[in-house]
Amino acid sequence: MSTLKEADLADPSRLEAALRANLTAFERRAVPVPEGVRSAAVCLTVVPFRDEPHILVIKRAPRGRNAGQWALPGGRLDEAESAQEAALRELAEETGVEAGPTEVAGLLDDFRTESGFVITPLVVVPRGPVQTRPDPKEVQSLHHVPLRRLMKPDLPRWATAADGGPLLQMPLRPGMVIHAPTGALLWQFREVALLGRATRVDTVTQPEFTWR
Repeated sequence: MSTLKEADLADPSRLEAALRANLTAFERRAVPVPEGVRSAAVCLTVVPFRDEPHILVIKRAPRGRNAGQWALPGGRLDEAESAQEAALRELAEETGVEAGPTEVAGLLDDFRTESGFVITPLVVVPRGPVQTRPDPKEVQSLHHVPLRRLMKPDLPRWATAADGGPLLQMPLRPGMVIHAPTGALLWQFREVALLGRATRVDTVTQPEFTWR
């Protein structure tokens, strides 16, 4: 595992190869899904935007589950659906971005949430032209976050939770401060896929407003 270099960020083929190499070398942890807990899957989707690689982040529509919260494209698994099938389906439904199984570069650790889900995160690198068409029923707004921003040394930022413990924050731009679980998944993507570090995030505290 190694840190991505400038040449990797500048060349889509090198970028995909570097991401795949780091994710392949990472020993991801799957979490058993006990009775009463639901399975979900999300996509950390790397796309070109303004001549450099970005990751897609959405703001949920102001109604329904996780209303108004920062999130990654994804959702719960349908009956008999795999995590990969669900993640790619939700990516297409929510953002209009189509990707197939061969465009999945790898997986990060499963993350169990306080709201009763086990989330499987997939790193997806679409190879064809990307056109986004956010679904207004589910997505209030769609945002492109540069991979360069995720690699900056000021991430993550730590605050103090209500119980006195450490609270992870990912301040990605003005007005965009992302907490766990989405913030934890972005942090692990940064650490594993971009910087080549085998960092675990399963003990990250979720603020109560994300439990809804």
